[in-house]
Amino acid sequence: MRNRLNTSYGILGVCIFLGLWILGYTLGESFIKAKTMDRVVTVKGLAEKEVMADVVLWPIDFKVAGNELSEIYSNLERDNGRIIEFLKENGIESSEITISAPTIEDKMLYQYDNNVAAFRYVATQTVTVYSTKVDKVYTLTNKIGELVKENIALGNSNQYGTTTDYIYTKLNDLKPEMIEMATKNAREVAEKFAKDSNSSLGKIKSANQGQFTITNRDQHNPQIKNVRVVSTIEYYLVD
Repeated sequence: MRNRLNTSYGILGVCIFLGLWILGYTLGESFIKAKTMDRVVTVKGLAEKEVMADVVLWPIDFKVAGNELSEIYSNLERDNGRIIEFLKENGIESSEITISAPTIEDKMLYQYDNNVAAFRYVATQTVTVYSTKVDKVYTLTNKIGELVKENIALGNSNQYGTTTDYIYTKLNDLKPEMIEMATKNAREVAEKFAKDSNSSLGKIKSANQGQFTITNRDQHNPQIKNVRVVSTIEYYLVD
């Protein structure tokens, strides 16, 4: 009887030992795998593309001065008509032109000293071109100064007009291609890192598309845009 008990205890001890050994081995393997999966490399992939703006917004300011309101409105109408005529002569259509209401400043309201203004009233009006004819409008922004020779007092910011906005509206068409370019660039960088560290590149752990930016290529050619995106991708490294 005692021998049987001893035998049973022996078998039980062996089973417990084997169970603990298998459990330890399994946990060890899991730990090693977990540590291996913790090895990652984070890289950034860049994609850039040069494009032409496809819409232009061009406000043309002009001023007239005088001492009589009737004279002011008459001169506004005259200069307004001449600016529109100039635009149409150069290929801009009526549907692409809008005219704002004029603003009139009475200089006598702000006269706090003995200096007398040459003209009591100064009026400002804006003719705006909104067009897809980007190249044509860009040429006209450098040509409209000819109207100064006809005594039309154009605004003087950004040469002869107010700030001209060149807009690129087709970003969604570019996104798939540029994200692919950025991802490819990021993978090339990651593969180089893995090779240098005697590892292999594994699967993607996480990825951030990044934010697209559109800027002027340079200050002299605002109609040419630079589209840019930087994607951040995290890869696993494996031995």
